[in-house]
Amino acid sequence: MNTAYLIYLANYSDGVLYVLAGLLVVALGVIVDRFWYLRRTILRGSLFVREIAQHGPLDRETLQSLADEAGDLPEAALLKTAVIHSGYVQGDALASRLEESILIMAPQLDRRLWVLDTIITLAPLLGLLGTIIGMFHAFSVLAAPGHAPTAVTGGVADALVTTATGLFIAILGLIAFNAFNSQVRQILLAMDSVKTMLLNRMDGHLMPDNRENLLRAVAPKMAAAVARAG
Repeated sequence: MNTAYLIYLANYSDGVLYVLAGLLVVALGVIVDRFWYLRRTILRGSLFVREIAQHGPLDRETLQSLADEAGDLPEAALLKTAVIHSGYVQGDALASRLEESILIMAPQLDRRLWVLDTIITLAPLLGLLGTIIGMFHAFSVLAAPGHAPTAVTGGVADALVTTATGLFIAILGLIAFNAFNSQVRQILLAMDSVKTMLLNRMDGHLMPDNRENLLRAVAPKMAAAVARAG
């Protein structure tokens, strides 16, 4: 199959094969981009999760150090949120803020996957359209006097190339799309694990200033309670 024959097939489908070639290039671009980003994020994230698991109680300085080390990982957003609220927000309130960080980061993980999803649906339809156009050309030979049957069958075979191409693109895109969705779920699970670790290691931890403020607020009530008891 040489270049001249490929050009002939593309022209036989009235240019549909050119469009399919463009879709294939776009799909491969998205696949390479997402594979590089998601795979790198999973590998670095798993190491980072194990590192956090080895820590005991986390104060603000340790959290800031971990956030700087995380760099551009999605887990860094959780650590930055923990740094901001360390010593001020705890329990369910802190859990809600960490969950908010996960929701904000989620769109970045499946970015451009909608392009792959669209190509999966569009490619077979364009392939079928190209085949229908090619069939028109193939059967138009019957209108010419003295036509040869082999011309019709050869034209039908050429017309089916666009359908095969569309199906190939859709199969390739579907495999990649499902694989990337699985990787996105792994990253979200890792972020949820980091959230749980932070909650467990920040539980009951108050900064010195907050302890003093808490004692000042509670002391008068304790004194009044002792006076009433006496």
